Amino acid sequence: MDLASKLRSGWLFTIKHSVNRLTGRMARRGSEHFSLVRTVGRKSGKTFETPIIVQPIEGGFVCELTYGPEVNWYRNLVAANGGEIVRDGVTTKIVGLEPMTTAEGIAAFTPFQRRVLRLLKRTQFVKLIAA
Repeated sequence: MDLASKLRSGWLFTIKHSVNRLTGRMARRGSEHFSLVRTVGRKSGKTFETPIIVQPIEGGFVCELTYGPEVNWYRNLVAANGGEIVRDGVTTKIVGLEPMTTAEGIAAFTPFQRRVLRLLKRTQFVKLIAA
C-alpha cells in the first residue's frame, strides 16, 4: 500500500469514528442537513447506517460523493442496487442508482450549496432512485 492510500485510509477511519458519529446522531434527530443511508454489507450481510448529505429531487435524491465511489456505503449500495435513505424521520427505499454529470448534480442543490460545491471543486454526483 503506497503512502497516499495509507493516508486516505487513515482519514476515512478518522471520519468514520468521529465525525460520522456526531452527524449520525444529528440525522437520527431529524436534522435538515444530514440523512442516513442504510445499506447491507457486501461481505458481512450486516445492516449499516452512514450519515450523508442528499438533496431531494423528483424521483429520488442527489448525493455528492465527497470521498469518492470507493467508500463502503456507496459500494454496498451499488452491490445491492439499492438500500434506504432516512431523511427527517422518513424512510425511503432506494431501488437504483444513476450517475450524474457535475452540472446536473450541482444544479439540484440550493444556490448557497452550489457555491460551496463549486468552491470545493466537487465533481462526483449520483442520483439515488426512490421506489
